[in-house]
Amino acid sequence: MKVAVFALAFFGVVCAVPRPEEKYTIKYDNVDLQEILQSDRLTGNYADCLLDKKPCTPDGGHLKSVLPDALKTNCAKCSDKQKIGAKTVINHLYKNKPDIWHQLEAKYDPEGKYRKEHEEELKAL
Repeated sequence: MKVAVFALAFFGVVCAVPRPEEKYTIKYDNVDLQEILQSDRLTGNYADCLLDKKPCTPDGGHLKSVLPDALKTNCAKCSDKQKIGAKTVINHLYKNKPDIWHQLEAKYDPEGKYRKEHEEELKAL
């Protein structure tokens, strides 16, 4: 009986501790970001999803669900491809779509915490 209780307790603790190898799904890694960014309609649809203005597509909904954690952890669970993609999107929005950038920033970084952490990178864009 004691062994069973110990095994259950150990299993519960092990399952509750996040593993460093946990990563976001790579299911959407082959989405053509350039196609999206070159289309005002597609870019607008993703922005509207993230801003709760319109329903999300499955990939937009996934992005919306992981974005707060990715911001908080500095993309620690992102694959290398996802990190490159994030920089591509940030660069595009910051330079070419400041209206969307400011709305996203207001929603996902209202205190300016992430902006402060990445200020030098933004200045370099």
